[in-house]
Amino acid sequence: MSDAGDILVLNAGSSSIKFAVFDSDLNPKCSGIAAEIGAGGFVEVDGERKRQPLIDHKAALQAVLSALKSKGIGLDKLRAAAHRVVHGGRNLSQPVRLNADVRAEIAACSPLAPLHNPHNLAAIDTLAQIAPELAQFASFDTAFHTTNPDVATRYAIPRMEETKGIRRYGFHGLSYASMVATWPDVTGEKLPSRLLGFHLGNGASLCAIKNGQSIATTMGYSPLDGLTMGTRSGGIDANAVLRLVEDHGLERTKAILNHESGLLGLSGGKSDMRNLMLDHSADANFAVEHFCYWTLRHAGSLIAAMEGLDAIAFTGGIGENAVTVRALILRGLEWIGVRMDPDANHRNGPRLHAETSKVGVWIVPAREEWMIARDALTLLEAA
Repeated sequence: MSDAGDILVLNAGSSSIKFAVFDSDLNPKCSGIAAEIGAGGFVEVDGERKRQPLIDHKAALQAVLSALKSKGIGLDKLRAAAHRVVHGGRNLSQPVRLNADVRAEIAACSPLAPLHNPHNLAAIDTLAQIAPELAQFASFDTAFHTTNPDVATRYAIPRMEETKGIRRYGFHGLSYASMVATWPDVTGEKLPSRLLGFHLGNGASLCAIKNGQSIATTMGYSPLDGLTMGTRSGGIDANAVLRLVEDHGLERTKAILNHESGLLGLSGGKSDMRNLMLDHSADANFAVEHFCYWTLRHAGSLIAAMEGLDAIAFTGGIGENAVTVRALILRGLEWIGVRMDPDANHRNGPRLHAETSKVGVWIVPAREEWMIARDALTLLEAA
């Protein structure tokens, strides 16, 4: 394997594997997805799609490697592979080179992320079989939030239950880490002391970032908590959940809260913010209002956790593109000195604030794959 080769980044989900390749200077070379695993299948690289059967994750990863080879990026050109792993639990709080012990720790976290970690491991194990000499690394979506104080992560439940891993972890950590890392390049300014990150997409969360570290975030034990999302309910009273379990059983309740709620449930069928903004029905308007209202409610909480606010950053599909949603949220934060530049907002920034604003407002594009590649490169160069 080359010492100055490319880095392959893999993000394995339940029915897809997203991938990207970066050169040794962290410039993107190509990206794509293998999707519909187990239900047909296709591989897409830089917009070119080829349908082919993908019976499982092993077949999908082999198809990805084959597609990359046809683009001149064979295994012999790779220096390392780097994986997004959703849950690192308490112990995996930094990017790591994968070995048997780390793999066992990721597997031990699978009960905390049963829809994610097993698929992350499937990609790790398959690549180890195909290319056993290739160095593999992992970056964790929970890791950025391990700097949260105990008072922010501990639920008020008996300690015996807490020791089973029932605590607030937080997610979207790679997005927030890339926000911090790319801030000077995007804004031309140094990182502010008190930054409120808005990761708004189908999954949505906020993060209070003080002096570059997460001190509070809206997602908790799972990615279900916090804001109204595309299909997830966001925060809901635990007794209401128990009532749903009584009425529908456990598995059906999981489906309702994770896949049938949020914008989808409120609007009666639309989870995509772009479609909701084009639909002027009462239900669609209410869904958008609900999304913005609860985003603002949580924003106030995180501003209090930081004891003030110096800057705001929007990222994610909605955060980077939904002009009206950003405007509604920023209007709701005028009480703390936010003043939006409407023309800049319509241009999608990157700077969104007016000269009179006491708080800086920016769009900072999500660069999770780049962050994962940077983590791996840092570890390679430190070895």
